[in-house]
Amino acid sequence: MAIRFQTSKAARLKLLTELLAIPGPSGQEKRVADYISDQLQAAGLDSSLIRFDSANRKTPIAGDTGNMVVRLPGTNSGARRLLMAHMDTVPICVGTIPKKSGKRIKSANKQTGLGADDRAGVAVCLITALEILKHELDHPPLTFLWTIQEEIGLYGARLAQLGLLGKPKLAFNWDGGAANKLTIGATGGYRMEIEVLGQASHAGGAPERGVSAIAIAGLAIAELQKKGWHGDIRKGGKRGTSNIGVIEGGRATNVVTDRVVLRAEARSHDAEFRQRIIDAITTAFENAATEVKNVDGDCGSVNIEGRLDYDSFQLPSDEPSVLAACEAVRATGNEPELAISNGGLDANWLSARGIPTVTLGCGQINQHMVTEELDIDQFHQACDIALYLATRI
Repeated sequence: MAIRFQTSKAARLKLLTELLAIPGPSGQEKRVADYISDQLQAAGLDSSLIRFDSANRKTPIAGDTGNMVVRLPGTNSGARRLLMAHMDTVPICVGTIPKKSGKRIKSANKQTGLGADDRAGVAVCLITALEILKHELDHPPLTFLWTIQEEIGLYGARLAQLGLLGKPKLAFNWDGGAANKLTIGATGGYRMEIEVLGQASHAGGAPERGVSAIAIAGLAIAELQKKGWHGDIRKGGKRGTSNIGVIEGGRATNVVTDRVVLRAEARSHDAEFRQRIIDAITTAFENAATEVKNVDGDCGSVNIEGRLDYDSFQLPSDEPSVLAACEAVRATGNEPELAISNGGLDANWLSARGIPTVTLGCGQINQHMVTEELDIDQFHQACDIALYLATRI
């Protein structure tokens, strides 16, 4: 059955471009939410149907808005379904100047990413809601969810007030990749903060009295790299990744550094192997701390804190949301491609909290990079798929 939008492609691209231009890194999503709210109310939605939860009050950073939830009563008795996307972008996208270039949208500001991750997803969900409202399309009960702080730990999905969602039976999340790509599983991630403590001394007058926290960290990282526990990790048929992405410390070149803080992560689809990676990182730093000593025999120490960011999941191929997404992709004349992600998604937490969620793409390319761009044809296909899921199944 053909999918016919009454809203023109030009109008859809105009809305997308306006969304892309709104600055909204993690914790600063309110301007995006205001834009969505204004568009919905202009299309006739009663403001009482727009709700916000308090997730932003529970996150490590005090965000300026919570998750945005819109529930539309159905005009038929079909199963309620959830359509969602995250409002925040990574910081590199602040200052983007979206510009159409042939069949792509890019940032005219060469110093920024585009922000299609995930403003394209935000636009897909909003365009779908507007099409239904403006043209009074027949539809089952619908829940639209625009989440916060996805990029820094999936906090919106993790802390979403599920009671506001209306117990959806089907759930679809628009994020990165091709429109026909259906991500039905994703890796699990664990984040660590590692404090390395040494002993300060004058680096020229009495270097032998110091215990360098930087030297300890360097030894630990070198050991992880040497033994294959940093980067792409493959051992005994198991696979995962780790990364030490931040290292901070030191005040002057003439002082032996007594404190360094590192932030690291470990990922794997296999929870037991992920724990092995965590243990390897912990052991490397603990051992390195005992190896660096001063003339008095004093050594360093480490304090390590960690938390599970999101656990891995995989939906069965006969999960109703997977079957529905496959049908919608085929309705656009494309063949669905099932995928497993090595990155975390809002779907990790929603699936873990009892709402099995499929993630679909919107045509984003090179996310989190200054070369990020959006495939316009793929974006329009994503809109078609979303409208089909919201009205046909």
